[in-house]
Amino acid sequence: MTGLKLAFLGTPDFAVPTLAALLEAGHDVRAVYSQPPRPAGRGHSLRKSPVHAYAEDAGLPVFTPKRLKKPVQIEQFRALDLDAAVVVAYGQILSKDILDAPRLGCFNVHASLLPRWRGAAPIHRAIMAGDTETGISIMQMDEGLDTGPVLLMKRTPINDDDTTLSLHDRLASMGGPMMVEVLEKVALGTINATAQPETGISYAHKIDKAEAEIDWAQDAAILARKVRGLYPFPGAYTWIKGERVKLLAARLIPQENPNAIPGTVLDDQLTIACGNNALRLEQIQRPGRAAMDRDTFLRGFPVIAGQLLTPHKSA
Repeated sequence: MTGLKLAFLGTPDFAVPTLAALLEAGHDVRAVYSQPPRPAGRGHSLRKSPVHAYAEDAGLPVFTPKRLKKPVQIEQFRALDLDAAVVVAYGQILSKDILDAPRLGCFNVHASLLPRWRGAAPIHRAIMAGDTETGISIMQMDEGLDTGPVLLMKRTPINDDDTTLSLHDRLASMGGPMMVEVLEKVALGTINATAQPETGISYAHKIDKAEAEIDWAQDAAILARKVRGLYPFPGAYTWIKGERVKLLAARLIPQENPNAIPGTVLDDQLTIACGNNALRLEQIQRPGRAAMDRDTFLRGFPVIAGQLLTPHKSA
């Protein structure tokens, strides 16, 4: 198949493997659109998005409008004379003018089994909800929020030790080959789009940092999933001796003392009583410090059995 004339719209690390796959497949990527550079690091210097940096290294023209909706921008997009546009975590809602510009349409890589987990944070939400599987959906975009018909879907299990980081990387690697397959079949007219069902719809709302604080009154299974689902960002946390401590890894422990007050330190292994069962902290990060395992943490920050971890800094 002759390469299609494409625009690529994407921003974070998750989108880079799809752009790479399109280039490797010989498609003519005529323009890349990404979110504008943003202040980052201690010096707050402007940093290009991962897609922006990758595209520049590949010699592709990059555009970074704050909002891709001005008439001049729409005309510029139309002038690219596109067969299709590929959208992966771009970070903007696209107007009908943009969606209608490519000859074949706009196609999106979404990290869930649609219609479950439409929206901004499908990987986090799938882990935190205790889903046993997720996957990639390739859909033809319409004006709704992840509501377009699905052209290809592939599944992957969510393992007990998966974090948002590990699942993110696995799903990102799936998206590129799937999009290449879809574009080839769309161009040949050999693929059928399937409307999303009206049942099973859920929304993966953006992660609010306020969600990251551990409530020890919850079931340990829920908290273990929260730790995995919020790793590496924003990171679940609790307060220990007045210090806000990130919990990077933890595991569920059957609780031997079901009458313990939630938040009670049960032993010298940082096993914490929860509303049901207990959570053992495996990897911790103090403010301004590197991540450390439990033993290293306890050597510099002793925590004794019987101590109560309360939910606020007043502990």
